[in-house]
Amino acid sequence: MNNDILHHIALTLVPQIGDVQMRELLQHFESAKDIFLTKKTNLEKIPGIGSIRAQHIKAFKDFSRAEEEIAFTEKYKIQILTPGNPNYPKRLLNCYDSPSVLYYKGTADLNTAKIISVIGSRTHTEYGREMTTRIIEELAEHKVLVVSGLAYGIDAIAHKIALKNDLPTVGILAHGLDRIYPSAHSSLAKDMIKDGGILSDFMSGTKPDKQNFPKRNRIVAAIADATIVIETSLQGGSMITAELAGNYNKDVFAVPGKATDVKSAGCNYLVRSNKAALITCGKDIIDFMNWDTRVSPKKIRQAVLFTELTPEQTAIVELLSKKDAVHIDEINLNCDFSSSIIAAAILNLELQGLIISLPGKLYKLN
Repeated sequence: MNNDILHHIALTLVPQIGDVQMRELLQHFESAKDIFLTKKTNLEKIPGIGSIRAQHIKAFKDFSRAEEEIAFTEKYKIQILTPGNPNYPKRLLNCYDSPSVLYYKGTADLNTAKIISVIGSRTHTEYGREMTTRIIEELAEHKVLVVSGLAYGIDAIAHKIALKNDLPTVGILAHGLDRIYPSAHSSLAKDMIKDGGILSDFMSGTKPDKQNFPKRNRIVAAIADATIVIETSLQGGSMITAELAGNYNKDVFAVPGKATDVKSAGCNYLVRSNKAALITCGKDIIDFMNWDTRVSPKKIRQAVLFTELTPEQTAIVELLSKKDAVHIDEINLNCDFSSSIIAAAILNLELQGLIISLPGKLYKLN
C-alpha cells in the first residue's frame, strides 16, 4: 500500500476536515502527504481551511489508526479507492462533496456504461415488489449495474432481482465493511460480492448510526446515471436521495401510485412537482435514457473524414464513436479539456450536424 493512501485515510480522521475540504486541499497539493508536511500558513491560505482547520491538520498524530485500516483492508481483500485510482467511480467526481476515500469489496465495474440506483420504502407493499421486479427484469438485457442501499424493503428486493437476472448489483453502506446492517442481509451481501459488491466511505468500526445514512444516500444518488424511486412516503431517506440526485443533475424517475396510498405519496409528489419523470416499466427508462440508440459506423467515418475538426471536437467524436450515447459527465471526464471548452466544442458539433443531443444530458453521433 503506497504512502499516499495512508495520508489520504489520515486526512479523513482530522477534525473538521470533510470531503469538501479534502477536495480543496488536494487541488492545491500534489499528494495527501504534502498536506501534512506543508507549513500552517500555507494551509490557512486555502479557501475553506482557515486557521482552525490548519491547526487541526498540523496537530494530527494518529497515523496508526490509518495503518490499522490499511491492514484491515489487506486482510479482507478490500480495495481502497481515491479519486486518482482508475477504479474510483468517475461519476462521483462531478459532485462537489465526492468521497475522498472509498472502501470497496466486489467484482463489479463501478464505471460501467449503464448504472441505475433503485430506492424505496423499507416497508413496501406487494405493488412495490411487483414494480421493482418488473422494471429490473425489463432492464436485464441492457446489462445495467443496479445500485441500492442493502436496506429492508425495496433495496433488498432490487438487489435480489438483479442477481436473479444475472445483473451485477452494488450495495452502498452507511457503516464500515467489518459488518453488514441489517445482519439479516449478510447472506445477500455475500452473494452480491461475487457478482457486484459492497461500497462505503466509512472506515471499519463505524456503526450504522442514524447520521450516517444521509451521507450514504449521496453516493447512491451520485454514482448512477439515474435514480428510480419505486415506493416512498413523503418523509424518509428515499426522498432525500431523490432530492440529492436532482441536485447532482442526475435523471430521477418515479413509479406512481394511488392518490390515497401513503406509500406512494412521495412518488406522486416527485412527479407532480416535476422533480421526477413518471415511469411504469423498464422500457420507459430505456426510452428516456436512449439506451436503444445505435450509431451507424458509416456516419462515424464520414464525420471524421469529411470535416475539419479541432482537437477537442476530434476527442469528443472519437469518444462518441465508441458508444451508443454518452453522458455529458463522461465526456468531461474523458476529454482532457476544461468544461467550458468542451461545451463550446459540443455546440459547434451540433451546429455542424455531426452530433445530436438526447434527453438525459446524452449525446450521440448524427
